[in-house]
Amino acid sequence: MAGIGSSPGPSFRGRAGLLSVLMPLFNEEEFVAASIRRVLEAPLPEGMTLELVVVDDGSTDGSAEIVEELAAHYPGKIRWLRHPANRGKGAAIRTAIQAAQGEFAVVHDADLEYDPREFPKLLQPLLEGKADAVFGSRFQSAGERRVLYFWHAFANKFLTTLSNIAADLNLTDMETCYKAFRTDLVKTIPLRSNRFGIEPEITIKLAQRQARIYEVPIAYYGRTYEEGKKIAFKDAVQALLIILRYWIRRDVYLDPGARILDTLAETPRFNRWMADTIRPLAGSDVLELGAGIGNLTRQLSPHRRRYVATDIDPLHLARLRNRLQNRPNLEVRECDLADPESFAPFAQEMDTVICLNVVEHIDQEQQALMNIASALKPGGRAIVLVPQGPSLYGTLDEVLGHRRRYSEGELKQKMEQAGLVVERMIRFNRVTRPVWFLYGKILRKRGFGRLQLWIFDHTVWLWRRVDALLPWSPVSLIAVGVKQRPGA
Repeated sequence: MAGIGSSPGPSFRGRAGLLSVLMPLFNEEEFVAASIRRVLEAPLPEGMTLELVVVDDGSTDGSAEIVEELAAHYPGKIRWLRHPANRGKGAAIRTAIQAAQGEFAVVHDADLEYDPREFPKLLQPLLEGKADAVFGSRFQSAGERRVLYFWHAFANKFLTTLSNIAADLNLTDMETCYKAFRTDLVKTIPLRSNRFGIEPEITIKLAQRQARIYEVPIAYYGRTYEEGKKIAFKDAVQALLIILRYWIRRDVYLDPGARILDTLAETPRFNRWMADTIRPLAGSDVLELGAGIGNLTRQLSPHRRRYVATDIDPLHLARLRNRLQNRPNLEVRECDLADPESFAPFAQEMDTVICLNVVEHIDQEQQALMNIASALKPGGRAIVLVPQGPSLYGTLDEVLGHRRRYSEGELKQKMEQAGLVVERMIRFNRVTRPVWFLYGKILRKRGFGRLQLWIFDHTVWLWRRVDALLPWSPVSLIAVGVKQRPGA
């Protein structure tokens, strides 16, 4: 259990300026043509274009044929996919999300209950960089709505309240069908609900991912059941069960390596141990590489004159900005450890570079270490944490995307080849080596249990005291290298 670094998996990057409108469709032949035309004619923010992704969920009327005709009439505007049998709205939305190519996406039902002329209102917080998701609320003060069923509204508010408790939010309308979001974020979230339970599921999981969620008021033109409304009492019961399920169970990453990092993020005492080890070594102008979701950044950045937290994953960068936006001494920047051009803005500006659990992910490790040295002033320090022990390499390393584990001699040699004189080598975290060996080499596990990590984290106070006394090698090495001064 080393530190929390950057995500091992690549991130989806949608086409900038493209909005994907996701339309789940089931037996709406009366309304779908008008709904599609309204979407295609909707106003958009300046410079933005639109693609409509229609997923026909096993319609048995003429809906699919209508969409096919419209797709031919509007070439390049409509992409449509078909489920051979009806699976539910949630399943259709999942298919549409994976097919979406836009930077942003918004769900728009095939009926006429929502007005696509409100797209700019939904998109504004996303375009301003303030939000990761925007919910269109039918119950905020502005906007108009058709007055309909009391018990339907009561159930909606009850489920919204329960979802807010589970997600620690204060939404007014969790069940709204108008949800806009950053496509790259939602593509990485495992969505499993087939029917209307998709609404609380995506809400709770966005909250668990610490997404910035905004609400805007929208108009609503609800249908009666005679006019074709499909949601029923059983869907409310299912939504209740889904809220309870994801209140208890955390299931927010598709990528297995990201799941491990997310699990390790719930070990604040362990992270504090690591931060306490590194903090005295850092100076006033700090560049942190591979900051991930900021678990260590929050602890290391206070009392620095300048702290630059970097990553290459746009999801991590957004989350860093969300979590650390009120710290005036802190900047969030994109920086690729393997790319010399990414380091040009920092050339000889920093007195400390912190790089925790990142170098082992990089094929060009020597270039990465040279890039670290290029950002340092003469006499500045590089603090590099890597996994120790090539013989310990196993399935956990594979899932995390580790290319290698290091010996002390190898790490020292590579740092000195990059112009960093190693003044200190800290053997960190001996206590978990037997567990890492058991899980990664013997049992060939691909993750940790949350209960086991909870127990470990709540006993860190003990492990910190005995770690240096243990007779075996550590899980991690922390090398402290000093950049040579000219002529030294």
